Amino acid sequence: MSKQTPESFSEIIGYKFSDGSLLENALTHSSYANDHGLPYERNNERLEFLGDAVLELVTSRFLFEKYPEKPEGELTTTRAALVCESSLAEAARQIQLGDYLLLGRGEIKTGGASRDSILSDAFEAVIGSLYLDGGFSAAETFVRSFLLTDIESKQLYYDSKSHLQEIVQEKYHENSSIRYEVIDEWGPPHNKSFRIRCVVQGEELAVAEGHTKKKAEAEAAYQALMKLRKD
Repeated sequence: MSKQTPESFSEIIGYKFSDGSLLENALTHSSYANDHGLPYERNNERLEFLGDAVLELVTSRFLFEKYPEKPEGELTTTRAALVCESSLAEAARQIQLGDYLLLGRGEIKTGGASRDSILSDAFEAVIGSLYLDGGFSAAETFVRSFLLTDIESKQLYYDSKSHLQEIVQEKYHENSSIRYEVIDEWGPPHNKSFRIRCVVQGEELAVAEGHTKKKAEAEAAYQALMKLRKD
């Protein structure tokens, strides 16, 4: 069950729904609908579909206006970084979206409320519900407020391993060396977590955790990037 009410979530995002059922719909995962025998249209998958389209338009317009000098290719790359699963999931965590999701028993047991895929889908579903309730303006305000911020950092995170490789090569030239080493892993097979360290030129620069090795490596690379940039 959700830890909070849809109304308290509305307060977090600063928007009062005229039709509260739209928000309830956006917060209902298919696993919950299945467990409770709800019809398909009561889960958030259709709203996610709509929200995905609105998100792409909002983000495209934002970047088009913010970077009048950038060509189409660069705008496309930047947009991909902003709307990727990790970026949406992080934005969802900042508004505590996972605390309000209605999940089935199985998803609750396996930590579904913190899983990137579920959070990112729900974030898009909320966008869809805002669009239906308040039009494009309401959806755009939400996306600009909670996603389209700190763009430079999100671009770096999107492909942090490649960015780190570029910086290390510039600093150490062709003799550069980067390793990602698993130093711990825990949890059941269906919900494992990994702790990975990023080692550059024999020096440990960062340690990070994630529910997949890829996620942990990306986080470790990003932290290493921030350290090198600071230095």
